[in-house]
Amino acid sequence: MRVLVVGGGVAGAAVAYFAAQGGAQVTVVDAGIHAASHVPSALLNPVRGQSGQVDGRALEGLALTWALVRELEAAGWSIPHGQEGVLRPVPDERTRAKFARNLPPALPHRWLTPGDFPASLSPGWPHALLIPAGGWLDGAAFCAGLLDVSGAEVVRGRAVAWDAHSITLEEGPRLQGDALVWCGGAVGSGWASEAGTHRAGTLLTLDRPATALPVSFGAYLAPRAGGTGVLGATFEVPTPTWQEPTLPAASLRWLLNRGDALADLRGVRVTGRWSGIRLSGLVAGRQPDGVWRLSGLSSKGFLLGPLLARHVAGDVLRETAT
Repeated sequence: MRVLVVGGGVAGAAVAYFAAQGGAQVTVVDAGIHAASHVPSALLNPVRGQSGQVDGRALEGLALTWALVRELEAAGWSIPHGQEGVLRPVPDERTRAKFARNLPPALPHRWLTPGDFPASLSPGWPHALLIPAGGWLDGAAFCAGLLDVSGAEVVRGRAVAWDAHSITLEEGPRLQGDALVWCGGAVGSGWASEAGTHRAGTLLTLDRPATALPVSFGAYLAPRAGGTGVLGATFEVPTPTWQEPTLPAASLRWLLNRGDALADLRGVRVTGRWSGIRLSGLVAGRQPDGVWRLSGLSSKGFLLGPLLARHVAGDVLRETAT
């Protein structure tokens, strides 16, 4: 059985990995342009947003992502990551109560008071939620490891048309397969002229980590590979189509102010910028035209992407074999 995958981000790479594990011959078509999955330090945080929502699949997804990191490293890949936890400071009692109501009993966690906070956390936060199972990982290394270990054939190019059994490339041959899974993300959706919700995010790369473990509320600070760090957020007004990501001066000021509110940034130097666009509006499964799809993961790509990819790949193999 031959499975075609459009897109080599976390969704496409994970679909390729699990389809290959199931015995399929896999070809991935990846343009490699503006891949949001190649974020330098992706936050693995099951407690989302400023109200502490927890997706019902978050704990299983988190466990699977960490298991894949271990599998890839056992196969010889270096996946920069930190599984030391995530700290979620909250600004008041009302927000803490929201978080507490949403926390599932199965999620290990601990509430900290200011006397227990890491020294780097800015003053003024009355409480902080420590989630020991959370952490960060290098998105590009994770995706590359999945693709390599899958053994998939990777074709560098842009898919301009596709159906349930084929892909037409902008330059190159038409590829044929038994099933096709579209994982094009924000850029692919824009190229296909699809309406959607596109959210721009920016990470400032730092010469050292401002905090020993990821800290998140409104924005986030986290370590990254090489003993450096990031400050990032998704904060621009959503757009209905993909646009080249930018960082206006007002947004830069906002991001730096959010970073200062989280931790002491004195002496931390900004060394660069990474910006990407995420597509919101999850679609997972076979569509009416017969094309399978996994897209719209938004900021949950590394939390839920591999888990959903395993489900989609399994359905593709079962239903295509019948």
